[in-house]
Amino acid sequence: MTARDTIFALSSGGLPSGVAVIRLSGPLSRDAIERLCGRIPQPRHASLLPIRDRNGAMLDQGIVLYFPGPNSFTGEDCAEFQIHGGRATVKVVLATLAGLEGLRAAEAGEFSRRAFLNGRMDLVEAEGLADLIVAETEMQRRLAAEQASGGLSALYDSWAKRLTHARAMIEAELDFADEDDVPGSVATSIWRDMHALKQDIVNHLAEAKTGEIVRDGLNVVIAGPPNAGKSSLLNHLARRDVAIVTDVPGTTRDVLSVDLDLSGFAVRLHDTAGLRETDDVVEREGIRRTHLSMSQAHLVLMLSEHSGADRLLLDEHYEGPVLHVRTKADIMDQPWPNDGADVMISVKSGEGIAELLGAIGRHLPNLEAGSALALPTRQRHVANLTEARKQIALALEADVEGLDIRAEYLRRAGQALGRVTGRVDVENLLDVIFSEFCIGK
Repeated sequence: MTARDTIFALSSGGLPSGVAVIRLSGPLSRDAIERLCGRIPQPRHASLLPIRDRNGAMLDQGIVLYFPGPNSFTGEDCAEFQIHGGRATVKVVLATLAGLEGLRAAEAGEFSRRAFLNGRMDLVEAEGLADLIVAETEMQRRLAAEQASGGLSALYDSWAKRLTHARAMIEAELDFADEDDVPGSVATSIWRDMHALKQDIVNHLAEAKTGEIVRDGLNVVIAGPPNAGKSSLLNHLARRDVAIVTDVPGTTRDVLSVDLDLSGFAVRLHDTAGLRETDDVVEREGIRRTHLSMSQAHLVLMLSEHSGADRLLLDEHYEGPVLHVRTKADIMDQPWPNDGADVMISVKSGEGIAELLGAIGRHLPNLEAGSALALPTRQRHVANLTEARKQIALALEADVEGLDIRAEYLRRAGQALGRVTGRVDVENLLDVIFSEFCIGK
C-alpha cells in the first residue's frame, strides 16, 4: 500500500439506494474512466456514459465526472461514477475496478487522509468533516460545518501568524539592530500583543465545555432510590421500552443510555441503578457504576417519590447542577408542599414532563442563532492550546532573560498551535522580516 495507489470506494452509504456514488482517487483515475467508459468526460462536467467491464459487457449507465488534480477533494486526480444503487450493480462495478491493475479498495478515511497529506485540508477541517457526516442535531451540524469549512482553522492560523510576527521582530532586533530601518525597540508592542494573545487563548479554552456539550451532547444522569420511576421516565422520554420496569427494587443493574434532540442539541440520558445499601454483589456493581456516571455528568436528575429523600443520596464527589424531581404525581391525594422540588412529574399522565424538559434545556449552552461556532471540541485541541498558552506565559514572565530565550518560548507556542491543525512547518521568518523592513537596501 502506497500513497501512489489509485483507490476506490462506495461513498454514498447504504444499499439499495436510488443512486450510488463510487469515488476514485489517484494517478490511474483517468485511465479507469477510459477503460470502463471508452472516453474521458470534460473535467468537472457531468456526462452520461455507459459503464462496461473488460470484455465490453454493459454493467450500467451512469453519470461520470473527472476532477484533475490538484483541484479536487484529495488534491489528486479523482473520478466519480454515479450509478444505480442496486446491490448487484454496485458489486459488479466495484469488482471490475478491483480487477484493474494499480487500483485497490480504499481504507477507512483514506480519501480524507490524502486530502490532508496533499494540503487540501488540515486536521481540524478533517475532524469537522467526520463530525459533519455523523451529525444528528442542528447544533452538531453547525459546529461540524464551521470546522469543516475552515472557520476554526482560520482562528488558529491567525494566532500562529501573530506568534510568527513576534518572533520575526525579535530576530530582527537581535540580528539587525544596526540597521537604520529596524526599530530600536519592538519589544513593547510585541509583548503587548502577546499578552492579548494569551488572553484570547484563555477565553477560547473557557468555551471547551460548551464545545464538548455541542459535539457530544449534554450528559444527564437519572438517579435516585429504587422504584423512584427512573426507568419509566427514560422510556417515556425515549418513546419506547428501553429499560425494564417492574415493582421489584433493583431491577436496573447497568447504565442504559438514550439520545434526545432538545432545541437542536444532543441530550444523552442515562438510566442508572437505584441508590441504596445492599448485599447483592451485582446490584452493588450497578450502584458503583451509577456513582461513576454521576461523576462524569453535566446534570443529574435526582428522582424521588418521597419528600427530601433524594438529598441524602447525592454523590459526595459530584458538585455539578442537580434537578430535584418528584415522581408519581398522579397517585398523590393532595398537592405536595413546597419542599424544594424543582419539578413534579407523572409519566402516566404526562404532568410536568414539559416543565422537566424546559428545566433541562436551561442547562444547554446559550448560543445565538447564526453565530460562529469556533469552539474547541476535542481533548487534543485543549491539550495543545493549553501548552501554547503556557509557553506564551513563560515568554512573558521571562523578562529578565535574553530575547533569544523568550523567542524560544514563542517558537514552542507556535509548534503547539501547529499540532492542532497539523501544520507544524517552517515559518519563513526571514520572509516576514524582509517584508517588514528594507534590510539589504
